[in-house]
Amino acid sequence: MATTEFNTSLPSIRQLQELIKQKTLVEWKLLNGDLLTGKLAWQDNNCVCIVDDRNRQITIFKQAIAYYQPK
Repeated sequence: MATTEFNTSLPSIRQLQELIKQKTLVEWKLLNGDLLTGKLAWQDNNCVCIVDDRNRQITIFKQAIAYYQPK
């Protein structure tokens, strides 16, 4: 199995890592129109995981994200 690592020179990867580090509340708009709010717990090459206000973990495929913005 091929191993792929984060390209930390990409601004999008660095920005998400900073949101994790700062525990910033983020609003996520998905391509299907859903709007989610939560703190970013982790990211990998394919997904992000957010934790909502009820402490539920929600894993989102990056391809499903229209945009995100810090609250």
